[in-house]
Amino acid sequence: MTTFKLPDLGEGLQEAEIVTWHVNVGDNVVADQPLLSVETDKAVVEVPSPHAGRITKLCAEAGDIVEIGAVLVEYDDAPEADSGTVVGTIDTRAEVVDETQEAAGRAGPARVKATPAVRALARRHGVDLAIVSPSGKGGMITAADIERAASTLAEAGPIEPLRGVRRAMARRMVQSRDEVAPATVVDDADIGSWTKGADVTMRLIRAIAAGCKAEPALNAWYDGRESGRRLHAKIDLGIAVDTEDGLFVPVVRDVGNRDAADLRRGLDAMKADVEARTVPPQELRGATITLSNFGTIAGRYAVPVVVPPQVAILSAGRIAPRVVAIDGAPAVRKTVPLSLTFDHRAVTGGEAARFLAAALADLEKPE
Repeated sequence: MTTFKLPDLGEGLQEAEIVTWHVNVGDNVVADQPLLSVETDKAVVEVPSPHAGRITKLCAEAGDIVEIGAVLVEYDDAPEADSGTVVGTIDTRAEVVDETQEAAGRAGPARVKATPAVRALARRHGVDLAIVSPSGKGGMITAADIERAASTLAEAGPIEPLRGVRRAMARRMVQSRDEVAPATVVDDADIGSWTKGADVTMRLIRAIAAGCKAEPALNAWYDGRESGRRLHAKIDLGIAVDTEDGLFVPVVRDVGNRDAADLRRGLDAMKADVEARTVPPQELRGATITLSNFGTIAGRYAVPVVVPPQVAILSAGRIAPRVVAIDGAPAVRKTVPLSLTFDHRAVTGGEAARFLAAALADLEKPE
């Protein structure tokens, strides 16, 4: 008997969720035949068999979350086992979250005040003391607090584990919280002179390219361990895409050197791939700066989150008519609110302001 273990999928992650098996016990498989599909934090990936053989056991079920290196399949009459086939490569420095940081994100309050009897009551009800609001003297958690929390949890229903894209989002938010020194500047662009039917996304992309040209410091990666930054010549723009499954951030490459028609074709193809969950994993990596156009839903300003190693993210709020000053007199003009968050470890306030000024100037051009 030989075994096949879940390989390193090139995502820089430690686990994946089994979506479906493509084989059954007793099947004879050939090398490179798809064994199963797994969902990582970024995409659904097919895992091929490393060699031929007869399947004698499937060691996990659809829906299970398995760690890299865990045994997936047992074979009979197969060659020597492969410890795992690498099906991708990645610079894991930008993706792996330090376990101590994750532990800190899970730890909750450092000290909870409760008597042994109240702690025992919490265990019986399955209530985490860290989520209970104390009402007792000196911040002491009472039995009534436990009963109230247990009732609220029962009404809310069972906990739903985060999986796939949402699980990845949670990890990246913890990473950003622990590593980035964020600061945000906001302003409004007067777009009242735009021609009718202007492509908002294309204008925002062009504005980011103008900002990066004026202030390259925001098109960069920061390495906290080395206390250094890496400036990028090309702008590989991550574009946040909201889906029912969570937030995807596919990357549109070299946006500063492509014409509008080419970029629009790329954006349309990207959107179709995200909706179909077929976006290649490599197209979800390597962004040098990010755009979030949350205003298509609602909201004016935001404090968008910078995901390391990037140092900046520009978000656009809801476009609407607003009162502005024109030659000292009030006028109603269509405006787009902009929020620029940057990592203050690598970017100065002046650099961020110059970037935003260049983006505003480009957006306010008629065409």
